[in-house]
Amino acid sequence: MASTVFVLQLVVRMLSFPLYLLKFLGLWNQISKKWFPYYMMKFSVTYNEEIAGKKWELFSNLQDFVGPSGKLSLLEVGCGTGTNFKFYPPGCTVTCVDPNPNFEKFLFKSLAENRHLQFERFLVTAGENMHQVADSSVDVVVCTTVLCSVKNQEQILHEVCRVLRLVLEPAWYLVFDGCNLTRESWKTLEQASFSKLKLQHIQAPLSCKVLRPHIYGYAVK
Repeated sequence: MASTVFVLQLVVRMLSFPLYLLKFLGLWNQISKKWFPYYMMKFSVTYNEEIAGKKWELFSNLQDFVGPSGKLSLLEVGCGTGTNFKFYPPGCTVTCVDPNPNFEKFLFKSLAENRHLQFERFLVTAGENMHQVADSSVDVVVCTTVLCSVKNQEQILHEVCRVLRLVLEPAWYLVFDGCNLTRESWKTLEQASFSKLKLQHIQAPLSCKVLRPHIYGYAVK
């Protein structure tokens, strides 16, 4: 059995040699990025038909995560052709992230077919580096058939945690006399007309993790 597997692997490697040669020459990345969206557009139709039941089940409770704004803010990492759009609830605001810019035309075609959504923006970047998305700014992050292809799974999950809002926020606001855990007070201070502003961001040594992010410093009129 082991010898059979070895022979099959050897055959596959020999057949794949032209692809590895193109990759070595720096050409395969350009070719695959243009070819892959066309393949995914065809593949996703069949895939969605076969797995639709599971997707409806998976996304059925998205509305439960609506944030303080009253609208569901959703970030999809590795959005591809927008194959998940039809499963999202009406009025959902969608931000799309994908490192392949060639998905854009397919993405907007899917958006045109899903008018129940509100499109925010399409960011051409890897999920491991979503610096254009602010901390604690989205209610839900969707990531399907993506983690198999990313370079750093730990980093992308770290980014997902960073951009997600706190689930505690709505209840915290009521219980703790209007306290807003995700208010970006430093931005308001920066926009104020102080002649001098010196702030530092720290993680306070507190037992409650949601209270750890602090800013401290001073402002001069």
